Amino acid sequence: MTRGLVTAVSCNGAYTFSKAVRGGIVLVPGWGVRGDVHAGVTVRHRSRVAADPGQPNLRQVHLLHRELFDEVGAKGHAVPEGGLGENVTTSGLDLIGLPCGTVLRFGHVAGAAPGFEPIGGAARRSAASATDASRAPGPEGADERDVPADGSALDVVAAGRRTTVKAGMDDVVDVLEGAVRAELARGDGDGRAAVVVTGLRNPCAQIDRFRPGLLKEVLGRDRSGRVVRRAGIMAVVVRGGVVAPGAPVVAEVPTGAHRPLDWV
Repeated sequence: MTRGLVTAVSCNGAYTFSKAVRGGIVLVPGWGVRGDVHAGVTVRHRSRVAADPGQPNLRQVHLLHRELFDEVGAKGHAVPEGGLGENVTTSGLDLIGLPCGTVLRFGHVAGAAPGFEPIGGAARRSAASATDASRAPGPEGADERDVPADGSALDVVAAGRRTTVKAGMDDVVDVLEGAVRAELARGDGDGRAAVVVTGLRNPCAQIDRFRPGLLKEVLGRDRSGRVVRRAGIMAVVVRGGVVAPGAPVVAEVPTGAHRPLDWV
C-alpha cells in the first residue's frame, strides 16, 4: 500500500481540453465526476463515441501526477493543474506504475481518530468546503438529468460485456469486475471515495496544440522500442464521495499476478 496527496481537482461541464480547478469534486459510483462532460456509464470522449458509443466508459476519472508538471516545466512547458484535462492531480504516487485493478481511496477512514489523519487543519477545511460544493449545482453547462441515484461500477462492466472495439479490453473488464466485486464484499464501513484504475491515457495531437512540443515529453519509446505513455491514468468510480485538495490518497494494488496498464 502506497500513499500520496491530492493537490488539485478539476472538472468541466463542456468539452474543453483543459478543465477548471475546483474546490472539490463529487465522485458518483459507475458514473464519474458529477457534472463533468466525460462522466457516464458508456464512453463520453468524442473519439471513443465516434468509434462506438456503446463502449464501456473506462475513462470516467483522469488522474495525473503533479511531478510531471515540474519535469516539463523545467523544459519550458508551463502546465497548470487541470491543464491536461485531468480530474485529480496527485503528488507522491507513481500512478503510471500502478497495475490494472488498483483501488485508489481518497480522504480519511470513517470514524478515524484525529491522530490518524496525515493532513492538517487547512486540508480538513478544504474538505469541508468540498462537502458544501457537493450540495451545489454542477459546473456551468453540465446536464445532470441522467446522473444515477444508485449507480454501480458493475454497470460499466455490463457495458463492457456488450461491446469490444480494442484487443485486450475484455481482460481489463475482467480485472475491473473482480475489483468491483471485492470492493462490494467489503461493505460500506470505510467511507472513503474510491476508484479502480483501468489503464493509461493515450496522448494525442491535442497536447501539442495546447503547448507546442509537449507531446514528445509524454509520449515516446523506451530502449526496447515499447511505447511509453506518461499523460496520466484512467479509472472507474467504485465508491462515491467528495475529493478535495489536501486529501490523502492510498493505492491498494491487487493480489496475485498484476496486469500492466495499457491505454484505454
